[in-house]
Amino acid sequence: MAVLGMLSLTLEVPNIDEGVRFYSDAGLISAVEGDVARLRCEGQARESITLLGGFASKRLHHVALRAEDLEAIAERVPRFGGRVMAAPAGFPASGLWVEDPHGMLLHLVEHPCDPPLEGGPAFEINAPGRILRKRRSAMLPTGAYGAVHPLRLGHVLVFSPDVPASVRFVTEALGMGLADRSQDVIAFCCARKESEHHVLAFAKSPGVGFHHASFQVNDPDEVGRGGRALAGKMGKGDWGFGRHTVGSNFFHYIQDPWGSWFEYYSDMDYIDDYALWTPTNYALEDSLANWGPSVPGDFVHNYEIARLDA
Repeated sequence: MAVLGMLSLTLEVPNIDEGVRFYSDAGLISAVEGDVARLRCEGQARESITLLGGFASKRLHHVALRAEDLEAIAERVPRFGGRVMAAPAGFPASGLWVEDPHGMLLHLVEHPCDPPLEGGPAFEINAPGRILRKRRSAMLPTGAYGAVHPLRLGHVLVFSPDVPASVRFVTEALGMGLADRSQDVIAFCCARKESEHHVLAFAKSPGVGFHHASFQVNDPDEVGRGGRALAGKMGKGDWGFGRHTVGSNFFHYIQDPWGSWFEYYSDMDYIDDYALWTPTNYALEDSLANWGPSVPGDFVHNYEIARLDA
């Protein structure tokens, strides 16, 4: 009776070509038909991001989540401030369409679990008293490495005007678990079985909006290599290389054409059984990073609200 994982997100954007170029540079594979672009990870048949072109500005359309027992979820949704909705025009009526208490649209789908990712070479670190790599170099010459290709969409962070209320809705109505939070400013929610530390997260803002989509890569080297390459192509904002306290993952964020963000990550905490996990309320100083470069001034700015108010 709960959400099982992340599937995809859909964005309204002004210029679909600009979006396809950005996500293609990030390592996703695109299929474009008219004003709709579907972007997927190499090796996956389904899309991770859908772009709807021709809009005045970027706006989150909806987030799609893998779930089970949709009838039970539908019964709980109104009790916790949400609404069961008809499918938007042009979208499939299958699954369950839900609006959360702040008007964010979610599509819950009974979708089979993705096949397990194939393991790459182990990321080995020589440390005092723990020598794993002998008589060989960890790094190949720079030219030996190809472009970084994300393996899968791991999580999405959205803005919320009331983070505790958003957490209450997804935990009580959708059956997720609160993994960790930092006061009422940011919260991270997981599935209750076999889940990475967070699947859906919320950051405080005056209104709903899309902050970032986070894509898993093989190891910290790929986080750094992919992040630097994409940041160089974009020439806009980026934040990284660094490591989060909450979730423990290595990260590099690159700003997309509309002010939101794309994250490469590796080494996320894993919650196999939420019943055995205890959420932590972290101090604000740990809400963003354990270490890394200075945070960009607009990293937590919700451009969807700014543009709507202009």
